[in-house]
Amino acid sequence: MVEESLINKMIPLLQEIRACKLCEVDLPLGANPVLDFTPKAKLLVVGQAPGTRVHATGIPWNDPSGDRLREWMGLDKPSFYDATKIAIVPMGFCYPGKGKSGDLPPRPECAKMWREKIHTSLPEIALTLLIGQYAQQYYLGQDQLTLTQRVAQWRDYLPKYLPLPHPSPRNNIWLRKNPWFDEVVLTLKQQVARVLS
Repeated sequence: MVEESLINKMIPLLQEIRACKLCEVDLPLGANPVLDFTPKAKLLVVGQAPGTRVHATGIPWNDPSGDRLREWMGLDKPSFYDATKIAIVPMGFCYPGKGKSGDLPPRPECAKMWREKIHTSLPEIALTLLIGQYAQQYYLGQDQLTLTQRVAQWRDYLPKYLPLPHPSPRNNIWLRKNPWFDEVVLTLKQQVARVLS
């Protein structure tokens, strides 16, 4: 049972994070932290960083990647955006800019400044989805495994973590090359249903 004092602490924390301007000078579109959580959440979704569409709307996973992620999870939009059940906290909270092959990596300042405080505010998390290499390296360690190797070893990380590739349309080739990922998606749906039931 989540204590009321924790709920009262969480609201100012979320407001403080949403007002953060720590690395704004390095952000091409300025600061606009996009995340959502409550201390009642049971499932934590950790992605990379918002893209331009998410930055513009302020709604996490509000793009084709989010559509695919919700499909993998077996959730509709209202269920996915229910912060009393699902916390959405990417590695970087603001759009980091464009790189040579996609967006730049998440800014490291977010994790250093906020991650521990957020984790303290999420005592009920039963499963964390680690989407992409940056989330996996932060939570699972800086080992020599590739993203494909980590995702292929998904059983080793349950019940606490489930590593996933990014659901971006850019990863369609990866999905075609790794048909075994269908079993991971099935397990993901089962784990999400278990945690949220």
